[in-house]
Amino acid sequence: MAGVLNFRPLTVSQSPVTLKRHSVRGWFPSRVSAKFQETPVPSTSVSASGGTEGVAAPSPILSPPPNFKPPEPKRFAVRPDKILDIFGAALALIFRLGTGVFVSGYSASFVSPAEIPPGEYVFELAGFKLKETSKLGPRPDNPIEIYEFESCPFCRKVREIVTVLDLDVLFYPCPKNGPNFRPKVAQMGGKKQFPYMVDPNTGVAMYESDDIIKYLVGKYGDGNIPLMLSLGLLTTLTEGFAMIGRLGKGGSYIPSKLPPKPLELWAYEASPFCKVVREVLVELELPHILRSCARGSPKRQILYQKAGHFQVPYLEDPNTGVKMFESAEIVDYLMATYALS
Repeated sequence: MAGVLNFRPLTVSQSPVTLKRHSVRGWFPSRVSAKFQETPVPSTSVSASGGTEGVAAPSPILSPPPNFKPPEPKRFAVRPDKILDIFGAALALIFRLGTGVFVSGYSASFVSPAEIPPGEYVFELAGFKLKETSKLGPRPDNPIEIYEFESCPFCRKVREIVTVLDLDVLFYPCPKNGPNFRPKVAQMGGKKQFPYMVDPNTGVAMYESDDIIKYLVGKYGDGNIPLMLSLGLLTTLTEGFAMIGRLGKGGSYIPSKLPPKPLELWAYEASPFCKVVREVLVELELPHILRSCARGSPKRQILYQKAGHFQVPYLEDPNTGVKMFESAEIVDYLMATYALS
């Protein structure tokens, strides 16, 4: 072992937040206490387990584009027509000082090839092998549910803590003029405000990005909020600056087909390649489970074993059977499969 790198982000302790609990019939598990207020909501959403809840209309017939073939993964390659998109998305790394690159308790050590067992993922660059680990809090049994959209600095704050805590999240995109999930948030919580979080593991539902962050680090972390997410107005301003390079992408609805099952995206917030895919998922209002896998995430090993290679973004679409790497081609696939012409 040639050396060890330990990254421990500066943290600011926060006192526990007082939680307001809600229960929505048909959404939370039956173990949620009956004393919680119940508000029946006509569901038009996609369930995490697959299948559509409460939708009378038949599911659209979905299939890959004609002659579709998933591309071979190309490490750090950028398709020429996407150079400006990736550059614009990468500006966020500067404004946010890399928040969302590493998971909580990140640690890395250089190792020799002989120390790596067959089939184990390690980060390799220029002949160096870097083994990465992390220290994570309790894991939720079911994905956290978050209603949000890309071109919102408050939503980005919550997505960053999701990455730091290495949580899986079922995202319900709420772009402007979106017909499905924006109205649902107003029905559930009483107002169209984003982000809106629902934790089906505890029955807790809430607005306000700072309150959501406090809740998540208290329940699924060590109780400490990373410095770059604890600076109040400065945090919000830098989150806004981080989106300058994307000029509102991921904020407005593109008419689309609502899939019967949520898509799955392996990604993390700080990656510019993942960002351009997430923007299109939001614009098309496609529910998706985000398998967060920033540096140090144990899910990198899971994807490595699943796909024989680690690279993000990686999309799995249970509605068509498509599994693919490469951000530019994923965007093309999503538009061809789900956008209404």
